[in-house]
Amino acid sequence: MQSISIRRPDDWHVHLRDGAMLDTVAPFTARQFARAIVMPNLSPPVTSVVAASAYRERIVAAAGGDFTPLMTCYLTDDASADELARGHAEGVWVAAKLYPANATTNSAHGVTDLRKLWPALERMQAIGMPLLVHGEVTDPEVDIFDREAVFIERVLGGLVRNFPALKIVLEHITTAEAAQFVADAPVTVAATITPQHLHLNRNALFAGGLRPHAYCLPVVKREKHRLAVRAAAVSGSAKFFLGTDSAPHSVEAKEASCGCAGIFNAPNALESYAMVFDEEGALDRLEGFASEHGPRFYGLPLNEGQVTLERAEVSVPERVAGLVPFHGGATIGWRLA
Repeated sequence: MQSISIRRPDDWHVHLRDGAMLDTVAPFTARQFARAIVMPNLSPPVTSVVAASAYRERIVAAAGGDFTPLMTCYLTDDASADELARGHAEGVWVAAKLYPANATTNSAHGVTDLRKLWPALERMQAIGMPLLVHGEVTDPEVDIFDREAVFIERVLGGLVRNFPALKIVLEHITTAEAAQFVADAPVTVAATITPQHLHLNRNALFAGGLRPHAYCLPVVKREKHRLAVRAAAVSGSAKFFLGTDSAPHSVEAKEASCGCAGIFNAPNALESYAMVFDEEGALDRLEGFASEHGPRFYGLPLNEGQVTLERAEVSVPERVAGLVPFHGGATIGWRLA
């Protein structure tokens, strides 16, 4: 197969930042995807309907073309159930995002105790507003490579039991435990998968030296976990769908004594996924993963139109718009026509 055409896809997890960085990176996402779930972890975080509406306008201005940002609310310990319901009813918020406090970039305002969120979660369950979860514990005694598995054991299982009708997306899964939990969970539970967690294991962090541009959160894991997540992605299960978690940072912020977590994959995300599905002999399942499973879970219409990917040897530049892209300096086997 030398080319494949699929329904226009969506990105169900992306960081577009703000200001000059937003202007730089938004067009790359808009080039590949019709819609994207936009993360709210700005500084300060997006916690109000007014802030979300203003941010959406800035994204539309930066992205140009036919692109729809889907906004999310950053949950805090004192999240207002009424504000969540109002924003959802007005079509401003599609979902709300749970960051355990200090789990990742700009998460200092995140939730310290899940019990404080119960009134908000009960309202979200009642109105059909999905909860998006960064699934890691922040207990310093838990090894960083175990934080996702421990979160599932300590937190997520109880959350699913206590809120059986709440739609929950476990984002950017990285472990065999996460893939199995989602596969076994009720239909209310789904997961997004990034391209980097399909391509990289934790050896990538130390290949010939410390590699800051392979550092993201959750961190890449052992090979057995990469293979389990890869199997979930190409399985055809509607519980798994595309979410790039493209998270740009300046080169200086990445290559620092305390470097930032995040991989900028927006310039070639769809091509990166195509490589994986091709290698697994599952190109016929790429459309479901990229274009169908996500909107069906969220209860949104499928996109009109198509995009075509062509088999080609493409050299990815080491810098794109002054940033280091995923696969930078390497050759990938597909391109977006």
